[in-house]
Amino acid sequence: MGDRLSTAKRAGRHRVVRADGRPAEVEDLQVLIADLLAMLGEQPRRNGLLKTPERVAKALRFMTQGYQQDIERLLNGALFPIDYDEMVIVKDIDFFSLCEHHLLPFFGKCHVGYIPNKKVVGLSKIPRVVDAFSRRLQVQERLTVQIAETLQSKLNAHGVGVVIEARHLCMMMRGVEKQNTIAVTSSMLGVFRSQQQTRDEFLKLIRRGSVGDPD
Repeated sequence: MGDRLSTAKRAGRHRVVRADGRPAEVEDLQVLIADLLAMLGEQPRRNGLLKTPERVAKALRFMTQGYQQDIERLLNGALFPIDYDEMVIVKDIDFFSLCEHHLLPFFGKCHVGYIPNKKVVGLSKIPRVVDAFSRRLQVQERLTVQIAETLQSKLNAHGVGVVIEARHLCMMMRGVEKQNTIAVTSSMLGVFRSQQQTRDEFLKLIRRGSVGDPD
């Protein structure tokens, strides 16, 4: 720890350890990334790596921006009263996240369905909720549950179903090195859990081809 603090001082920056969870500044991250490159046996000041700490720091801040997003504010003003009680589905939502175990990406598609209880949410807000939780250090199981429980709570829906299909680079690039493996997780709340017919309808609909696909 002392060596890393010395590196920060030599770089002319002051790195603050933030126990309250606030994000490190890009400059703070750059120092840590330069340290990491050196520990891996690289020379951070060689020509090809001069800008790498800055680029990686900015990329990490972008890929973890979900920590800075307020779900309440995200959904505020996007709930609309309506007399509609049939299933609403937004499927094939592309997402990217970082595995909290290895900091390697996992990515895929998220399918969300819910049955309204006198109000619906703007359709664009559902992908935004997915992004807010996926742009954090995650495990797929928790990500699935967080999306479902948030929508159930904010919509007071009769039920919510979430299915995520993802490929994990921590399985593809290292470890078992299985490049074609897909992990599937689900979270079923309310009538999606208690009524098999509702659950089956949701699963059937998300497996159908997208609009415009050839038959």
